[in-house]
Amino acid sequence: MADPFASKAVPLTSAIKIPTAPVEATPASQPLSIDRVVHAAEARLTGSLSTISLALAYLDFAWHLANSPGRQIQLACRAFELFEQLTKSEKWIHPLPQDWRFNDPAWDDYPFNVISQSFLLIEEWWREATTGPAGVAKSHGDVISFAARQILDMYSPSNYAWLNPEVLRATVRQGGFNFVKGFYNCAEDLVGAATGGKQGAGHFVVGENVAITPGKVVFRNELIELIQYEPATVTVHPEPVLIVPAWIMKYYILDLSPENSLIRYLVSQGFTVFCISWRNPNAGMRDVSFDDYRRHGVMVALDVIQAICGNAKVHACGYCLGGTILAIAAATMARDRNDQLATVTLLAAQTDFSEPGELQLFTDESGLALLDDVMWRQGYLDSTQMAGAFQLLRSNGLIWSRVVKSYLLGEREQPSDLMAWNADATRMPYRMHSEYLHQMFLHNDLAEGRYIAGGESIALQDIHAPIFSVSTETDHVAPWRSVYKIHLLNSGDITFVLTSGGHNAGIVSEPGHPGRHFRMMNRPSKSDYLSPDEWAIRAAKQDGSWWPAWVDWLKDHSGAALSPPPLGAPEMGYPALEDAPGSYVREH
Repeated sequence: MADPFASKAVPLTSAIKIPTAPVEATPASQPLSIDRVVHAAEARLTGSLSTISLALAYLDFAWHLANSPGRQIQLACRAFELFEQLTKSEKWIHPLPQDWRFNDPAWDDYPFNVISQSFLLIEEWWREATTGPAGVAKSHGDVISFAARQILDMYSPSNYAWLNPEVLRATVRQGGFNFVKGFYNCAEDLVGAATGGKQGAGHFVVGENVAITPGKVVFRNELIELIQYEPATVTVHPEPVLIVPAWIMKYYILDLSPENSLIRYLVSQGFTVFCISWRNPNAGMRDVSFDDYRRHGVMVALDVIQAICGNAKVHACGYCLGGTILAIAAATMARDRNDQLATVTLLAAQTDFSEPGELQLFTDESGLALLDDVMWRQGYLDSTQMAGAFQLLRSNGLIWSRVVKSYLLGEREQPSDLMAWNADATRMPYRMHSEYLHQMFLHNDLAEGRYIAGGESIALQDIHAPIFSVSTETDHVAPWRSVYKIHLLNSGDITFVLTSGGHNAGIVSEPGHPGRHFRMMNRPSKSDYLSPDEWAIRAAKQDGSWWPAWVDWLKDHSGAALSPPPLGAPEMGYPALEDAPGSYVREH
């Protein structure tokens, strides 16, 4: 089969020459196909979660607890202590910092104070009860704790109109009209879900008020469009910046409104900026591999940039999954003695997946086998399936608080550019996503030296370009201590930043944003290792955005400014094809 990515400017209407439906099973493989069809049908009923994994976790926990009479007595005594604590108002507990359900002052008044405190104490008991007993596999204990939290979040008194003082107050004030508005909000959401409409996008439209930094698409193949942005300064640094976003999201998370666009900010600071815009895959791309994203995404983009910018070295920046593939690309280039990179920046990107946070609850052998069958049947992982998993990680804030606000209080969140981007979801090709989940989350091949790129093994230790790694304090997708493990995988020069916010808002942290802070410290090449906790103590807290600190770091690793390069290079086969943001970002 000819390489579907080989051409330099593939027409948008052409398609990758890969079968758009599952290959007809041979008689020998028919039983396997039957199993996959059955499993894919089961997944529709379970939300793509493995009931076998849940059952095994429950049995492991239940048997160990049944065989631990001392632990049972301890939990019974703890329940009595917490009940006694409820009667002593001076010892009442406070919600966790990220729990805003009971922030309204009315929750401090009787009887709502007793209701909320009773629930919080029950939560506290279950949090302790699902820790242990000794002998329970850690993964199973995490699953039980996670499941208990989901159930408790569902039954929080804040979710019920007759127990929530905010809802009762709104009902009295509005004569019940809040429920009428909530009914219409619910109906609107149901219609949107049924028709596939983008909920929460508001008036934000790609190319009109988001993703509007001026630029040109200078390259297109069947996987990417490469956007080159127009210079905003008379001179630019000779080293261009390549941004590699995750293909689990549209690239314009980094080019939202003008005031919070990281791409526009970089351009304004005198850099020539390129950005990859990934195609939103369909069933026809089911066999595109993880390594295809490296070869026909990152590597092709680097070649195009050097053709346009006269073989200048590149500041490469990868976000989330884009950072993981960039790290793989950089290690592969180091192995092959390719010195195209000036620096490597990783934004909320994991390279060691031994502790990836609660996402690992969905990525055991049983869970991935089920997900493989779902993707095999469809040819891709649907965006709604991914969104559901991410929402469960923060069900308190992403599900139930929105239910209360929209359906009980009858209030709609004011649409924002970030919400509009979040509603503009993408799919993941079957083969690529399966390889990624198995090689990274399940087996941790990259960190443990088993990852193969281009037919040979690679090691992140081989990367000699300076690394700038950014993590966020409340990241539930790439926990900062997991991101910090880059220090164990590379002994070179690493500048590590820990910024306030979560996986998205912590990265989209423009100068002037109120309440932002960050910590930053450089570890020179071959220096001694600091644990994450030691690092957090030594790195001084700084107010404001981390963006200026990153730009200063980039400038320290850049040459003297010169005239900007042209937009595209027609003589090299890279003409300007169309205006940014291009066509792929508009695919749904």
